[in-house]
Amino acid sequence: QLSKTMETRPVKFLRIMTQKRSPRKDDTKKIIKMLVNLMKKIQLVPSGILRQAGDELLLTLLSSPVLQKSLSVTGVEECYHISCVTPDRVWVSDRNNLILTDTATGKKLHSVDESATADFGIHTVNCCRELIYIDKKQKLIKLCEHMKTTNTLLKYNKKKWEPLSVYSSTSTGDLLVGMYKEYTDAGSNTFYKGKIMRYNNTNALKHDNNTPHNLYMFPICITENKNGDVVVSDFVRFAVVVTSSEGVHRFSYTGPSSGSQFQPVGICTDVFSHILVCDFITHTVQMLDKDGQFLSYVLTRQTPGMDFIPVSLSYDVNTHLVWVGSLESNRMCKFRYINRQLHLAGKYHCILLIRYHLIDLVNT
Repeated sequence: QLSKTMETRPVKFLRIMTQKRSPRKDDTKKIIKMLVNLMKKIQLVPSGILRQAGDELLLTLLSSPVLQKSLSVTGVEECYHISCVTPDRVWVSDRNNLILTDTATGKKLHSVDESATADFGIHTVNCCRELIYIDKKQKLIKLCEHMKTTNTLLKYNKKKWEPLSVYSSTSTGDLLVGMYKEYTDAGSNTFYKGKIMRYNNTNALKHDNNTPHNLYMFPICITENKNGDVVVSDFVRFAVVVTSSEGVHRFSYTGPSSGSQFQPVGICTDVFSHILVCDFITHTVQMLDKDGQFLSYVLTRQTPGMDFIPVSLSYDVNTHLVWVGSLESNRMCKFRYINRQLHLAGKYHCILLIRYHLIDLVNT
């Protein structure tokens, strides 16, 4: 009955759910979660027609990106990898440091001393805003949100496979871990072989994304698209490798045109299922669609504020802004390339705002 009221008379529904009462704490939690789940499913548009949709109905791509903020991050020499926590907090790492940063000032709020001495992809943030990172002993560690305790999630044997990158799925809560091993042939030539491992919430192995076709060699960054595709920057294979959530190869992107030079580093996806990737060779940020077709150069040296080599990306799902980190310094910039079309929502936009507020209540 509540679900039907929500779909046909949303204002009445909100009044019912917010009536003055004194429920038990557990009941309050259940009510809020029910509200969130219902509001996730529908969206009101000016015509008054209810239809299933995401936030992208209110968003459009800008003709050119706009610099929103530039700051220097205290405690790192470069910005090799960025994991967004909230609009005002991000984790940033270089080769030797992992820092929680205040995005308003760039000041250090917290630091992790035992993170791995790797260049890219060594940390991620889960749905509970907890940091998960690879440490110097090849262990996967979770730092609780209050920053006082850590839990060892997984341990690896360096003689077999070494963890190189990690990503926490926002849709399933699964952990995706990029692995590699190095070997030499009879002529002392060095080769790499890589794979992606998927673990569930209990850290049990679900499956190995690596296929008999040897898709990966050196998976340095991992992300996920809205359709569940696993998107990987493979630095040695010179490709963005994309598989389904089950590990079936969908496509590999090797540059905007045939014969072009391309070497991917930082990577992220946005609300439109676009793939954004830093190119280590051309020093650009390129945008692909969900099927691997090149769309545009989002950021280049000609973009105002982009006077550095981009090496890391983190998309903020709350603001639809993208953080870009520098290879050459501790500089980090925030760009808007997606515009909020609030006028499209009209009077119904308040419903969306309430939804975001309730989701935040559940997360906290």
